[in-house]
Amino acid sequence: MSSNTDFEPKIIAFVCNWCTYAGADLTGTSRLKYATNVKIVRFPCTGRIDFLLLLKSFAQGADGIIVSGCHPNDCHYTSGNFHARRRWIAFRSILDLMGVDIRRIQYSWVSAAEGSKWADLVNHTVADIRSLGPYQEYQKIADYLEKGGYHGED
Repeated sequence: MSSNTDFEPKIIAFVCNWCTYAGADLTGTSRLKYATNVKIVRFPCTGRIDFLLLLKSFAQGADGIIVSGCHPNDCHYTSGNFHARRRWIAFRSILDLMGVDIRRIQYSWVSAAEGSKWADLVNHTVADIRSLGPYQEYQKIADYLEKGGYHGED
């Protein structure tokens, strides 16, 4: 088995279009250096993210996940980020019940003006997931989903 220093984690980022996605874009246009391990999935608002997608990401090979949106009281849709935060708190208990290491999911706020914060978030997440090693509980998550586990309702 190779050491974790050779391991390049696959990270999926579910981000808000108005803040975090714009911040990630600023990171690129500012030519800030950050890890390329992250694939971004853009949503109108983090409040629209069905957390079943996080389980599906793990089931399909993600080693870690970032969920990021507007700062509190700065949501384009007024309270979508608060809704997402409430759902995340509830979802954590489901993950815990399933035995998923929640250190593999980073929940953060990044505004459109925080390109350097996005770069730091990505770099720290990649380093943290690299130290945890590859996620090897795929089958457990896939079986849970196949049996009709979590349906995304609040």
